[in-house]
Amino acid sequence: MITEMATVAVLVSNGKRSKEWFRDKLGFEVKEDGGHWIVVAPRGSKTGIHLCEAKELEPGNQGILFYAEDADATCMELKQKGVEFTRPLGKAEWDENMTYAMFKDPDGNEYWLMPKSH
Repeated sequence: MITEMATVAVLVSNGKRSKEWFRDKLGFEVKEDGGHWIVVAPRGSKTGIHLCEAKELEPGNQGILFYAEDADATCMELKQKGVEFTRPLGKAEWDENMTYAMFKDPDGNEYWLMPKSH
């Protein structure tokens, strides 16, 4: 049986630039950096993002969800670091008890951010 997921690939135009963005803006650790094989992850996470260089990108919602202990403070911190949000933190359209925000990386890939309590 499969017991865990190691990485999820996200297509990027420049692996080095994306690695620096995840490290410097989101505070991720660089788990692997071997030429084409660059993996970043939140500190302590078992699952990483493989920054896969590609010539043709399809930016948009990646379906990747990050949790934060304090989503409000995290959104403010990321904005101060220059992270661009495509949806501010607010109530979910499908459930008024849930909140989420969305932000994008330098290639336009969008990621979800929710409070950990959901």
